[in-house]
Amino acid sequence: MEEKKFTHLTQSGVHMVEVGDKPVIKRTALARGKINLQEETINLIEKGELKKGNVLTTAQIAAIQAVKSTSQLIPLCHPIPIGGVEVEFEVTPGSIEVTVEVKSTGKTGVEMEAITGVSVGLLTIWDMVKSVEKDEKGQYPSTSISAIEVLKKEKIELNFD
Repeated sequence: MEEKKFTHLTQSGVHMVEVGDKPVIKRTALARGKINLQEETINLIEKGELKKGNVLTTAQIAAIQAVKSTSQLIPLCHPIPIGGVEVEFEVTPGSIEVTVEVKSTGKTGVEMEAITGVSVGLLTIWDMVKSVEKDEKGQYPSTSISAIEVLKKEKIELNFD
């Protein structure tokens, strides 16, 4: 059996993987996740009647900001140039699905940026609706975040000739 080598672990602790010699490639990643909410909460979101304001617009801004801040949040992620971020929502009577697509031209992938955007978008939704999601004991029996996943990552080699 071949011994596994950990790319981030050294005798002195951890290190950031060297990507300097890798080629510049156009990269895209698509991720999604879901927050389960009470139907009444979804109705308040759709009507724009929550005290904190527009939930989906705020979650969209939070997701984009999180994508741009990923290297500051996850210790060994490289700071990379973000070419574009798209955040979309699918609202159903009992949940909201957040999908984030990230595009970059660089030397390392953008899947961590995409799932960070999804995660922070979902957390922002929770923060904005927590006052109406709480039960009489201050708990969240119906509220949950789940199914955060990378749906797709692509890379296209660039030809500079």
